[in-house]
Amino acid sequence: MSTKKAADWPLAIHGVLAGNGIRQVSYVPDAGHKRLIELCQSDKGMRTVVLTTEEEGLGLVMGAWLAGDKSAVLMQSSGVGNIINTLATIKECRFPLLMLVTMRGDEGEFNPWQVPMGQATQAVLEAMGVVVKRITTAEDAEPVVNAAARLAYNSYAAVAVLIAQSLIGIKSFQDQTSR
Repeated sequence: MSTKKAADWPLAIHGVLAGNGIRQVSYVPDAGHKRLIELCQSDKGMRTVVLTTEEEGLGLVMGAWLAGDKSAVLMQSSGVGNIINTLATIKECRFPLLMLVTMRGDEGEFNPWQVPMGQATQAVLEAMGVVVKRITTAEDAEPVVNAAARLAYNSYAAVAVLIAQSLIGIKSFQDQTSR
């Protein structure tokens, strides 16, 4: 896979969000989502909201839906642990939910604190009734996110798309200290 192609996955996802009428994107700042966040911020048809914690994003999803708008939440796998109780409200009230989750804790993870939640993310989400899809290549981004958005908004389902750590880039302690 070429570097140019790999770099295009955020652009492909942004296109899918815009094409599916997503007007609000909330996020906890995350290097893995950096380019996608910037694309959403530049889009005059989208409102971006910075969160202090991931469960606030689910509150925004519910409020947006009640106001007639579609939204998506961007988070890192470590943030999935913060939304478990709020997922119960999403599920019981049948709010559509689209989450894009950058994965940590697998391929070459440098931070041991990321490993437990990274390894448990899919199982935790599935235990809460969330449909989980994965993106492992840049070519998967557009069709997987499009299918996830359509499922969420056509079926009032909670859907999470897990974006592989190999796609977002594997970090090291050396990368962190050389800044």
